[in-house]
Amino acid sequence: MQKLLSQGFGNVGYHAAYLAKKLFGCRVVAVSDSKGAIYSGKGLDPEDVSGYKHSTGSVLGYPEAENLSNKELLELDVDILIPAALEDVVSIENAEKVRPKILAEMANGPTTREAEEVLISNGVHIIPDILYNGGGVIVSYFEMVQNESSIQWDEKEVEMRLEKKMKEAYHSVFDFAEKNNAGMRQAAYTLAVGRVVEAMQLRGWI
Repeated sequence: MQKLLSQGFGNVGYHAAYLAKKLFGCRVVAVSDSKGAIYSGKGLDPEDVSGYKHSTGSVLGYPEAENLSNKELLELDVDILIPAALEDVVSIENAEKVRPKILAEMANGPTTREAEEVLISNGVHIIPDILYNGGGVIVSYFEMVQNESSIQWDEKEVEMRLEKKMKEAYHSVFDFAEKNNAGMRQAAYTLAVGRVVEAMQLRGWI
């Protein structure tokens, strides 16, 4: 069972933890908010923690969990780390001690450039924010398509189409990174810029 922590437990962090547990059986061992973090090796129930936070104003003090600082949180031994709050939380100062198998960036710019080099050299698989946060943009595009076509897809149809797009995007970036010995972020930006250039050429703009 994969151990997961969410640095940030607002709308994004909560739903990431909830879905990871519900859909993939991950054990959510730690979450945090602006006041601090909590840890339980036995696992946390994201819904119950969310209810506690709404009633008390923070996750701190949650029963049967240990209070931690955000610094201690990021250095926990976990399989999946989700930074879902602030920029630059993984920096050159803590990069050597941040060692999940997967770092999934749900915040914007949570990893500095210098820290990323350290993480990659330590074998951490980074799913960059530009890729991870693409789902919202894709669904906005789906809304535009439906509006302009005067059609309406149900939730299941939207989820099916979104899953297909996100899987295709991930595998395109991963394959490019592997083929070119590049990081996932570099691969994502290279592919994105290349597609913009191709679209501009097809339109005769350049």
